[in-house]
Amino acid sequence: MAKWTPKHEAPEPLEGPVVPTIIGGTILWFVLFVVQLPFYGWYEDHGHTWWVWTCLAGAGLGLIGIWYVMKRDRAIKRDAARKADTDAEADARTAAGAPVDGATVEPAKPVESETP
Repeated sequence: MAKWTPKHEAPEPLEGPVVPTIIGGTILWFVLFVVQLPFYGWYEDHGHTWWVWTCLAGAGLGLIGIWYVMKRDRAIKRDAARKADTDAEADARTAAGAPVDGATVEPAKPVESETP
């Protein structure tokens, strides 16, 4: 069987409102859990109690997801701010005539001639 190779590059990942999306999903799982609680007896009679507990598990995992994406979002913003500061410092050094990479420039040494 031949190895499959992609014919084009993968698209860039979509960056949308991740935190509100996870919060919305978590709220939805919790609402589904609460709505099913009054019918727990029916679910138990028909062997479907796992539906109720799945919704609770979804809400619990959603809380972990909210914590994770909020931490990730803060880290992305912190990194972007750090890069912006670094770029601004490099631009300021370039405008002042200093090297960008922070290396020092030594003054040129005088050339000695070989003639006496």
